[in-house]
Formats: sequence, C-alpha cells, structure tokens
Amino acid sequence: MNWADNNTKLIAGSSNLPLAKEIASLLEMPLCDTATERFSDGETYVNINESIRGCDIFIIQSVAEPVNDNLMELLIYIDALKRASAGRINAVIPYYGYARQDRKARSRDPITAKLVADLITAAGADRVITMDLHAHQIQGFFNIPLDHLQATSVIVEHILQLGLDDFVVVSPDVGSVKRTRKVAGMLDAPMAIIDKRRYAMNTTEVMNVIGDVKGKDLLLIDDMIDTAGTMANSVYALKEMGAKNIYAAATHGVLSGKAIKNLNEAPIEKVFITNTIDLPQEKQINKIKIISVAGIIAKAIDRVHKGKSVSILFD
Repeated sequence: MNWADNNTKLIAGSSNLPLAKEIASLLEMPLCDTATERFSDGETYVNINESIRGCDIFIIQSVAEPVNDNLMELLIYIDALKRASAGRINAVIPYYGYARQDRKARSRDPITAKLVADLITAAGADRVITMDLHAHQIQGFFNIPLDHLQATSVIVEHILQLGLDDFVVVSPDVGSVKRTRKVAGMLDAPMAIIDKRRYAMNTTEVMNVIGDVKGKDLLLIDDMIDTAGTMANSVYALKEMGAKNIYAAATHGVLSGKAIKNLNEAPIEKVFITNTIDLPQEKQINKIKIISVAGIIAKAIDRVHKGKSVSILFD
C-alpha cells in the first residue's frame, strides 16, 4: 500500500498516537514531524516542522477524553495546515465526539454534533473520514465530503472465532436495530431487541425484551460503551430471562466514570472494542479485547488519496 511521495503527509494528533503509528506503518509512510504543546493556562499550541505546501494532508485525531482539548487541537491543526498552504486537508476522526447530541430531544437542547461539524468545516477541512457515527444523519451536518467507515467486518471476524453455535444478536435499544440486523445477517443468527427507557444521562431502565433469549448465548452490539451502566443493566436483565453466556461488542470504548467497575461486576464473558480511542493501560482489564481498525482506515486513506471509491470497504 506504499504511496510515499513528496505530495502526501500523515499527521498524528496527540489523542491516539498508537493508532496513527499503526496506520502509518500499513501505508509505509512516516508521520509528519509535528509538535503539540499546552501552555500553563491550558491553551493548545501546535507546530508543523516541515513544509506541507500543496500536499494532500491526512490529520488523524480522535475527539475523545479530554474531548474539548482534543477537539481544539484538531481545529488548530487544520487552521495551521490551511495557513501553511496545504493542498487538501483530510480530517481523519476515528471517534467523533459530541455525536450523541445529534437532535433536540427536549426544548432548548443544543445540537452539538452539528456545531462540531460547522467548526471542522470553518477551520478549513476539505474532507472528513470517520467511523461508526452514533447516528447516520450526522453525515448530513457536513457541507464537505464525509466517508463513514464501519468496524462491523473486523468485529464479526473476532466473534466468529468464539465458535458459538446457538446464539442471538441483541440490540441494546431501538436506535441500534439497523446495526444489529446487519451483524445478525453476517453471522446468520437471529436477533432480539431491548426496549428500555432513559430517565437521566447515562442511566436507563430495561422495560422489555423482544425476542427469544432463554437458554441462548447472546451478543450485545452497540456503537459505543461509555459508563457501561446501560450495558450492565441490560446484561442483568437478560440473565434474569434465562440467557446463558453474554458477550458484548462496540466500536468505541469511551469507558468513562464507573465503566470498568460496571464491566467487572456484570456477568459478561467478553467485551470487544476497537482502538478508535486509545485505552489507558489501567482500563485494559481481562474482559476487554481490543480489535484494531487501522487496516480499514489505512485502506480508506489510500483510496481517498488515489481518487478511488471508498464504498468497496463496506462490502
């Protein structure tokens, strides 16, 4: 996949350096010489230590914890690239922060996912490459091209290695039905849906389960795991309904707050997450299996750079 030449540059933000290095290795490209610093008052400063005039630039930065710092760093990098006369600026955002604020659920709510899209565009990005947005309609928040990658294929590969025969793929809520149906189809397995009610942020109650889970091994599939409170409640409810072994998979391992405690205590066998977010060593417990999406992102970058279709990666 070597496309090393003087007209292409890979830049790694500070949020997920291991993933950026893995992508660079697959593309056989060195990472651009850059520096990110924080002033004592918290302001972010970036410097690009080589010429990028007229280059096709790919800046890799997840908008993960600390979300606001990493978002500002991405915007500042884009601004610096634009002012340094970059030819094209491609923002590669494996995890798109603020994606859950995608609509007005209550009066006077902000639509912050749209605000972030406007900020990235206003900063000077020409294209965005991201993965498993919380809601597909976020693609429409951008007035620039956006490539929406999916981690489904690599997750399914690892699920198949479990050797499960009689299992059900479970959607943790109605909003995840489309994703769950796709995974169930790839695994040739039936699906079930959890009907739950959200009564506070990061807090939900399971009301009902649509589908047969008694005596079955289950796979819970979602786009992200944040505090894992919702997932833990779902697992407990499914166990009470007679489920056997329960596994979970999600693209983004946010794992904030009491997430590790919740996962450790819940009767769950294994949790599969990808490396769109750099998981600190202290959070890498035995129940968690990290799957790399560097290959998918590297292929997308390669195809975008060469002007080829990216849709082939979805097949």
